Amino acid sequence: MTLCITAVALMVTVAAAVRSTWSPCGLSMMSTITPISERAKGHSYTTTATWFVLGATAGGMTVGVAMALAADGARSLHLGSAALGLLALGAALIAAGSDLGVGGRKLPIHRRQVNERWLDHYRPWVYGAGFGWQIGTGLATYITTAAVYLMIVLGALTTRPMVALALGTGFGLLRGLAVFLTRPIASTTELLAFHRRVADAGPMADKVVIGVEAGGAVVLAASLRSPAALALVGCAAGVTVAATIMAKGRVPAGPAGDGTDTDRSVEAVGVNPT
Repeated sequence: MTLCITAVALMVTVAAAVRSTWSPCGLSMMSTITPISERAKGHSYTTTATWFVLGATAGGMTVGVAMALAADGARSLHLGSAALGLLALGAALIAAGSDLGVGGRKLPIHRRQVNERWLDHYRPWVYGAGFGWQIGTGLATYITTAAVYLMIVLGALTTRPMVALALGTGFGLLRGLAVFLTRPIASTTELLAFHRRVADAGPMADKVVIGVEAGGAVVLAASLRSPAALALVGCAAGVTVAATIMAKGRVPAGPAGDGTDTDRSVEAVGVNPT
């Protein structure tokens, strides 16, 4: 079961890191640390972006250390495979339900952006590494998916501190590498087009991360093969169906284009994070 939890945790880690690119802070970084903006300030884009990735990796490692301590604590409890599997399954179902917005409910999120004043007061390596660390932790800025929480829980439930540390570090690295997506951009027109493409891909990213969470739950349930696991899945399915039926037709659809990711990302192009 530990191997199964580890495999699911790895998939969730990748999905959480990729999905977090569409957070307000993630989008801001891709409009703030670009070849255009760094050249305008007389800085090297490659150097600043590299510091950003290093900072993000360190941020992920920071969370990874906490996950490793939690994994060591879980190991000391000597929980059986069934108990660990059921806890992991429950966490995956809750995360999927939160990202689906079942019953209009979501796990609490942290609404915070990096301090844009750093751009004017500090050297490139300082704001690059500083912004990167905050984003790499996954918790210091906007949290846009429950997969971040699920990653932390699953990392602890692996009961393997080094695996948990690797998961956290890998999460930070992947989040940081997103800044290099703007490397080929040479004009504001290209930057605008890039952000439109990113915004258009946002809904698909949502579906993918929910699919990973739900798929992880299926894998865990199949590995457990127990009445308790079936009961958890059945309960989650029942709640989802009931909430969908109750909500159907009660919430009017908003105007097209009202508050969409496309509108926000386009507005963010060329603007410092707020």
